[in-house]
Amino acid sequence: MNAMFGTPPTPLKVPAYSPRRLVTGLALVAVLFGSLMVLTNCSTTVQPGNVGVRIRTLGTNAGVQQEPLPARWYLVGVGERIVQYPAIQRTYTYTREADQFGSDGNEEISFSDNNALPMTADVQVVMRVDPQAAPVLYTRYRLSFDQLFQGPIRNDIRSAIAAETELVPVEFLYRGGRQQVIQKALTRVQKKWSSQGVAISQVDWIGNIRYPQVILDSIQAKTKADADTIAAQARVAVAKAVAESKVEQARGEAEANRLLAQSISSSPEVVQLRAIEKWDGKLPTVTGGSVPFVDIRGK
Repeated sequence: MNAMFGTPPTPLKVPAYSPRRLVTGLALVAVLFGSLMVLTNCSTTVQPGNVGVRIRTLGTNAGVQQEPLPARWYLVGVGERIVQYPAIQRTYTYTREADQFGSDGNEEISFSDNNALPMTADVQVVMRVDPQAAPVLYTRYRLSFDQLFQGPIRNDIRSAIAAETELVPVEFLYRGGRQQVIQKALTRVQKKWSSQGVAISQVDWIGNIRYPQVILDSIQAKTKADADTIAAQARVAVAKAVAESKVEQARGEAEANRLLAQSISSSPEVVQLRAIEKWDGKLPTVTGGSVPFVDIRGK
């Protein structure tokens, strides 16, 4: 058989089952997975356009670290966290309704005029944080940027707008003065926050100011009354002009008649001349067959 069919193949050797080896392999996988999770949970990325501030709560170096963190990936140790502030110019809003900037509550700005008439409006803000000032900013307020924006900055913008609107009547705002008011409010806010490293470059109304309906009705009624008064004054002016024109016309005719009468009284020949100018060349009809005589000589 061996000569005919050759040597039979060597059978495969299956390694013996080892529970210890399996446990070791699973443990290694668990360690690697755990290490990956630790790195993931103990790291963060400062996004482009932001600057990070590292805060340590443990150790001898606990507190706000004064070195700003540029945009990149960072490991976060035990007892550490990183907050981020916008280092490039960004736009935010305070609105009544939810908006695309993440607002999900009523953040509209309320204020009043010099008669304490209440109003509200949505407001847009454009700002950025000086990267070097971010650690100091956090040290002073202990707030993330969202908290800072929704708290102290919003309060100062509302106060600045209210301080300006309280100096003017509601009619001033309604008839175009609102832009003047918002620019003065911007100056107030800039003066405070620029010294703290927050550059607020723009504050604007979003849409119209929301006036009480009674105020809108009153303003519209007053506007209509003013328009009616102007129209009535225009009609009076036209009538006066027409009357004065007629007076001037009559005065001119009277003066012409006076001059004519004066001319006639001083020169009777003018009457004869006028009669000749009007004569049609036909002799008047007379009785008895006599021929009428027209004396054109002056006497």
